[in-house]
Amino acid sequence: MRKIVEIFLVSFKLGCTSFGGPTAHLGYFQHEYVQNRQWLTDKEYSNLVALSQFLPGPASSQVGMGIGLLRGGLLGSIASFIGFTLPSVLLLMVCAYFYAHKEIEMNWIHGLKLVAVAIVAQAVWDMSKKLIPSLRHFLIAFLALVVLLLWMHPFAQVVVIFASALVGFKLFKESTTNRDSEGIRLPISKSIGMRFLLLFIILLIGLPVASSLFNYEWLQIIEKFYVSGALVFGGGHVVLPLLEVQFVQSGLLSSSDFITGYGITQAMPGPLFTFASYIGMIIGGIPGALVATIAIFLPAFLLIIGVLPFWFTISRTTGMKGAMAGANAAVVGILAAAFIQPIVTQTIQGGLDVFIVIGFLVLLIRWKIQPYLLVLLGIGVGVVFY
Repeated sequence: MRKIVEIFLVSFKLGCTSFGGPTAHLGYFQHEYVQNRQWLTDKEYSNLVALSQFLPGPASSQVGMGIGLLRGGLLGSIASFIGFTLPSVLLLMVCAYFYAHKEIEMNWIHGLKLVAVAIVAQAVWDMSKKLIPSLRHFLIAFLALVVLLLWMHPFAQVVVIFASALVGFKLFKESTTNRDSEGIRLPISKSIGMRFLLLFIILLIGLPVASSLFNYEWLQIIEKFYVSGALVFGGGHVVLPLLEVQFVQSGLLSSSDFITGYGITQAMPGPLFTFASYIGMIIGGIPGALVATIAIFLPAFLLIIGVLPFWFTISRTTGMKGAMAGANAAVVGILAAAFIQPIVTQTIQGGLDVFIVIGFLVLLIRWKIQPYLLVLLGIGVGVVFY
């Protein structure tokens, strides 16, 4: 039980301090779970990141669930999910209640965005040192970076990782000697994983059918959130059009409430999928927020638990080690691409921002400041300068 509490507290701290969207979250995770606590290696972590890119749902949340599973079994995965998600859920529930009565000034959030720039820059640098050991690895990462900057599509990351894995299979299958994942002992079996996958499919098919047969409002709400969470590739931003169709066009939520909530969600730490908590709070109060949160994250939980036992087994084979070497290099390119667009392009607005980010990087690299302290400093910078 002590390990479960530790998982919850670490993920809760990340949930309070991880600003900047899913790519920034992966930077925070890498710093906390890999560098500081050494719960897994860089290659194990990049394997989880690559898997999360293949699966629909919130990538950073799935990585966190996977780390919780490896560390503490099913309870560890649930504790990791609750810890990382709870802060933004509570904040969005409060904002949903008060936003119509009081205008919330958000300019100070820019300081937190600058913190995210520094965190992701450090993560790209640290991962590149470990996952790009040769010129061929570098070329794969560079091509992934270029493709993703030129081809902005929800399925682009999946295509890039798959193509890089094929290239890696050809280039590195004889030279790869990585044994990092061989020491991992998964706390669940393949048979349990298969049951989770089966439950995912049953709910994906059964909820829409049940919703059409039974005119029950809560069942319809659960179905809308579950289907949205199960069909989103490309990160939290992609869930916006799906939720807009499900709730605004159906008349359950006004366009004004929807846009306001999405804007507030951008300013929150943690996963963007917690936008569902805001929608649920508007529609059905506290019970609605809780139901919406569980329903939209449930597909991600079922998938990561169901697929992970098979993923690590496959990745241990000789051919797959080469494929994972290529995929790992692509992950660095993906992180670098997202660092450039949208993190840098939508955050850096002038010379002052560049100066502040450099200062944050010095604090991270030279002085080894903890991310949560840097977040507090970022809030102060935002208040003073913005």
